[in-house]
Amino acid sequence: MKRTASATWTGDLKQGKGSLSAPGGVLKDTPYSFTKRFENEPGTNPEELVAAAHAGCFTMALSAFLGRSGFTPQKLATQATLTFEQVAGDWTVTGIHLDLTAKVPNIAKDKFMEIANDAKAKCPISRLLNTKITLDAKLETA
Repeated sequence: MKRTASATWTGDLKQGKGSLSAPGGVLKDTPYSFTKRFENEPGTNPEELVAAAHAGCFTMALSAFLGRSGFTPQKLATQATLTFEQVAGDWTVTGIHLDLTAKVPNIAKDKFMEIANDAKAKCPISRLLNTKITLDAKLETA
């Protein structure tokens, strides 16, 4: 299986502008720029997209791992916070923190944490990223 996306850019780094597209339609000539990336101008940026991809991937993996263990989640909600900072003069993703709230009937907290940590380690996006990944998980009573 292969997935694709594309980017175009015109101009220099600070004044230039680009767009992102992917066949699924969510990204279709979606603008991105220096100010969207470094100055919090509304819009998207590569790091935000990585965080969204990681949150989605981890949450789907957790659902699958829970299912394999005989549990069906009522709700899983994950927020991924990506840290992007300069390391030795180069911009680097230095970590992603996953903050999970879950409602899973009939599961013990220790079993839930074991499965959640397994999903964190094994989801495809976690395995792609060469960065520190941390997880806080809250199990709500069902």
